[in-house]
Amino acid sequence: MRRVGAYIRGLNPELPRSVQILQFGGLLNALGNGLVLPFLFIYLHEVRDMSPAVSGLIVGTNSAVSIIAGPAYGALIDRIGPRRTLTIALGLMACGFASYPLVHEPWQGFLAATVAGLGNGGFWPSQSTLVAGLTPPERMHAAFAMQRIVMNLGIGLGVVIGGLIASTSAPGSFTVLFLADASTFVVFGLVLRLVPDRGQPRERDHPAGGFGTLLRHRPFMLVIALNVAFVTAGIAQFEIWPGYMTSEAGVSERGVAIVFAVNTILIVLAQLPVSQWLEGRRRMPAMLGVGLTWGAAWLSVPLVGASADGVLAAGLFCIAGMVFAVGECLHGAVQGPLVVDLSDERLLGRYMAVSALSWSVGFAAGPALGGFLLGVSPPLLWLAAGSVCLLAGLASVAIEPLLPRSVRRTAGGRMAEA
Repeated sequence: MRRVGAYIRGLNPELPRSVQILQFGGLLNALGNGLVLPFLFIYLHEVRDMSPAVSGLIVGTNSAVSIIAGPAYGALIDRIGPRRTLTIALGLMACGFASYPLVHEPWQGFLAATVAGLGNGGFWPSQSTLVAGLTPPERMHAAFAMQRIVMNLGIGLGVVIGGLIASTSAPGSFTVLFLADASTFVVFGLVLRLVPDRGQPRERDHPAGGFGTLLRHRPFMLVIALNVAFVTAGIAQFEIWPGYMTSEAGVSERGVAIVFAVNTILIVLAQLPVSQWLEGRRRMPAMLGVGLTWGAAWLSVPLVGASADGVLAAGLFCIAGMVFAVGECLHGAVQGPLVVDLSDERLLGRYMAVSALSWSVGFAAGPALGGFLLGVSPPLLWLAAGSVCLLAGLASVAIEPLLPRSVRRTAGGRMAEA
């Protein structure tokens, strides 16, 4: 028992109180997102009778608008601070998601997604800039690991609750989900009042340039391009996966919720141990692990769909979700801290905006392409997604020599000193 207790105490990420408060607000917000995330596609397709392609495009519009809005937020963050921009973003997202119950035609869905996307464009760069500004450099990997934990824990809990509420035979159940999600953005905005706008003051004696500086930063842009591939073919397909499970493998909404819950539980349990294990180790081989696990998970999906249905299919999808979760833990401990280490702190808001842009591009292209391929040939979607993940993993190792030596390893650990 003493060893177990010592192990648990050793997992303490030792983060500043301000970061803990910020991540508590993020937990509430993520819970609201979990109520909606896996069911938005189902709502549009099965409740509002929109085609898979149109439903996928609406889901992807949120991220598409984020692509346009994100860079503007980056400059705004560096000018007025991340807390103010995050407050603005939360208000827009609350309005957008609260509008979905009013959607009956595709144009209405695109409008709601556009409003939410305007907020989403500023959400992640603002939140990540706050985390980076309030966290000591040696704890940066732990802070981003915790951010991934609270995000997945909140989403997982939300999915479980949403699975108990959502029913295609009762459209009003989706109204409950959307309004509950919108309320979490409001609550997060109130929690933000307890968080300082930034951690340490940043030196501004010399101009650092603008977005052109980032575009000329080759190692950073390679990392961003790599993340676009991972998000598009990997995480973004989680928004399409529920539609495949219900329509192609006969999995119920509650079964979908269980699959997501299993994925989330493993992430919550493994993220901090994986983050600590990576201390002092090379980052890009870990990203190879992301490609291998995500590729294996997605390539298994059409095999399950062709050989099982109902409860058995849900059980096999749980295994795929667990394999995917291992890659998510690796990705969560590497991607964010690597971006921070490559950044000029005077332009941190812009760097975080471009990093968030890579997620927005992936979440815009992923559901749109996934919805299209799902309508053409469901197995083709997962074969393509799995193959891209595998190739992205191989590319990670190939670009390692182009990264500065100072950023190739995760902070901490004896290996980092070598």
